[in-house]
Amino acid sequence: MFQVSIIFITFVCMEFIAWATHKYVMHGFLWYLHEDHHVPSNKQFQKNDSFALIFAIPSASLIILGSVYSNEIMLYSGFGILAYGLAYLFVHDIFIHRRIKIFSATKNKYFKAIMHAHRLHHAKQEKENCEYFGMLFVPLSVFKSLK
Repeated sequence: MFQVSIIFITFVCMEFIAWATHKYVMHGFLWYLHEDHHVPSNKQFQKNDSFALIFAIPSASLIILGSVYSNEIMLYSGFGILAYGLAYLFVHDIFIHRRIKIFSATKNKYFKAIMHAHRLHHAKQEKENCEYFGMLFVPLSVFKSLK
């Protein structure tokens, strides 16, 4: 149970870390890597995909160091980051952006809200004045705006 708790806590913390990174780093000094994600394109890969590798570094490091030093907190924190990365892959890249077309349209209000918030975020193709930087936590205002 301890291990599952560490994975869960890390997973939840990653939503806040990803939100802050998206708002202040991706829409900040690393905009040159993220910008192509805001421009309509049929390219299979984007410079923005570099962030998957950037987030993989702490995950892999914690898993390796946790294994080498028999440190369960490090090990399972690494797995929590990995779990968030996999959720990002499925929710953001596959479900929202349909980079791999395996999900059909949904009637689930939560998933509709995630998609709507992401569309609002992409409504602006510039660095400034964007909103909704998270992936899994959707503000109530977005739910209320759904038809």
